Amino acid sequence: MTTARYRIGIDVGGTFTDFILADMTGGGLVLHKEPSVPGDPSLAVERGIAALVDSRGLAPRDVELVVHGTTIGLNAIIQRRGAKLALVVSRGNRDVMEIARLRLPSSYDVAAPREAPLVRRDLVFEVGARLRSDGTVLEPVDPAEVDGVADELARRGVDAVAVMLLNSYRDPALEIEVAERLRARLPGVLVTESGVVWPEVREYERCLVAGLNAYIHPLMTSYFDRLQRRVGEAGVKGPIYITANNGGTLGLDTARERPIDTVLSGPASGVVASVRMGEAAGRTRLITFDMGGTSADISIVRAGAPEFTTTTFVGDFPLIMPVVNVGAIGAGGGSILWVDDQGFLKVGPLSAGADPGPVSYRRGGTQPAVTDCYLATGIIDPDRFLGGRMRLDREAALAALAEIAQRLGLPGPVDAAEAALRVASAKMASEVIKLLATAGADPRDFALVAYGGAGPTHAVLLAEEAGLEAVLVPTTPGAFCALGAVLADVRRDYVQTARHLIAAPGVLPASRDGWAAVDEAIARLRRDALAWIAKEGALVGAHSIAVSANMRYTGQAYELDIPAPSDPPDPASWCEAFHAEHHRLYGFSDPSAPVQVTTVRLGVIGKVPPVQFPPADDAKPVARGTRTVWRNGKALEAAVYDRAGFGRGAAVQGPAIIEQADTTTLVLDGWRCEADAIGTLHLTREGRR
Repeated sequence: MTTARYRIGIDVGGTFTDFILADMTGGGLVLHKEPSVPGDPSLAVERGIAALVDSRGLAPRDVELVVHGTTIGLNAIIQRRGAKLALVVSRGNRDVMEIARLRLPSSYDVAAPREAPLVRRDLVFEVGARLRSDGTVLEPVDPAEVDGVADELARRGVDAVAVMLLNSYRDPALEIEVAERLRARLPGVLVTESGVVWPEVREYERCLVAGLNAYIHPLMTSYFDRLQRRVGEAGVKGPIYITANNGGTLGLDTARERPIDTVLSGPASGVVASVRMGEAAGRTRLITFDMGGTSADISIVRAGAPEFTTTTFVGDFPLIMPVVNVGAIGAGGGSILWVDDQGFLKVGPLSAGADPGPVSYRRGGTQPAVTDCYLATGIIDPDRFLGGRMRLDREAALAALAEIAQRLGLPGPVDAAEAALRVASAKMASEVIKLLATAGADPRDFALVAYGGAGPTHAVLLAEEAGLEAVLVPTTPGAFCALGAVLADVRRDYVQTARHLIAAPGVLPASRDGWAAVDEAIARLRRDALAWIAKEGALVGAHSIAVSANMRYTGQAYELDIPAPSDPPDPASWCEAFHAEHHRLYGFSDPSAPVQVTTVRLGVIGKVPPVQFPPADDAKPVARGTRTVWRNGKALEAAVYDRAGFGRGAAVQGPAIIEQADTTTLVLDGWRCEADAIGTLHLTREGRR
């Protein structure tokens, strides 16, 4: 007899907490949305799991895995609502947060104020301990000095402490010694060492990683404890994993120790799900488009795998850890329309959010938003929003848009709504075109993967503006990030600064010693990674290792991240790969020049038995009526369909509207929509590929 096995993916949003239940034995995906509880997000998780279990008649013991994504840490950083944080640094380095990188906030406004430092200067404390640049000890830890700092921290009532000693990326031993003395004298205070969390050169960025980790550590530890208790009280005995910035997942214990690894995990999960869906659709070149209430998150996938960056920002702060490369722009369903002093129409970046929300929500909002424009132009049915659970007020939206039309000198509110949708599309398209230009890619080769509550609604409008010819809409776009959570493998990234010269044999004889040091750094990271993955639970099966290095010609101020072309890596092929990538990006290379490795990176990926997309049925779409949609000042009669009618091979011509509980998909005239074997909608321009 086969034992029932289920996995639950969870994505906590500001308005709703999304759930996906994956049946691992019989196949099938079940969507559920639970109103979020901002005061205690774990309560919505408990309620949602209970509702899923009850509605499907499951036994809680049948849930083998819960994968959870949250923006709690990210919101705490952006809103500056983290712990009361102190910083301990080497003597003479007290101003590390204020000095930062000595860059103006704006190149065009010398009066623009700079961001407030993460740690107030009166909570930064100096100790004598420090290393030389080669990793040898210049001054050891003075126990009495550290004890004195601990006494002052206790008097100040701090919640968390970050420790960043100069050159500790070479060896974290001094930081660990300082941290252990602080923990012994400050029970209950969480301490983070920069050389343990992220041992990479550049003291300001490394200090920020440690500081941000410590800043959200108490909050996230408390949340994870409540989450574990509530999931247990629901009767679920399976392990809990937390989605990570790199598109993978982490065990709960690791997430408690390193909450900084989870702050940008939400957008990453959507990219992971897009890649898996793209594989099933036969598409490896994708533009992921996650449009929610506040923003639109956009990412480029060029070779069937997420692309990473180490130059992203969390609020005001640069984050040098690898994250899935996602760009966000302030254009979502709640983005507010306004007219500037010069009489130009603007959309966002301010958002009406979920409360009060757009004017049509009837919750007190007075400024029209993008959702009001969808309503005014006929794209959204006011009686079927969220599957009919929430009725929108079209007349209120039109009245608010009429004021915008008057200020712009337009004939009426529908004209203002169309103008706003064009502005929003242009903002999004400029981001897409910029990303594609940076990658040297042709937009006609890419398919737009549209998800989030507003993604499928706006996808074709964006595609026409950006010159794209294909759009993919998943079966559960409103909970696609929750689906990405259960699709992800376990992953953790490691880093080690290793500044050494390497080159092919015969080019630079001294490079052999440099390569030996790089090889030893890789071996050390590999040992740490294998020790970690062995503790991540019984569900983790086979694992793989991905190695890359930041490389440059000697004297260059920038590096290229080059994946190891062989396993085990060798210096000759690695240098060849670097020369080739340098030539591709900049049009020249110098194979006779010495090459320097600056940083070694290693990721360990633990494979989890995959969730399979269930096959679509044989349903055929039947129009249940028509609706007038306004486009370029003309009225189009669009056939209206239910998404449930799109089985494998089902196809319709635009103009059409396809409605489901979590979103509405717009198919314009000149576009064709067809469902594939797993129910994904393929929207393509007529006469194109």
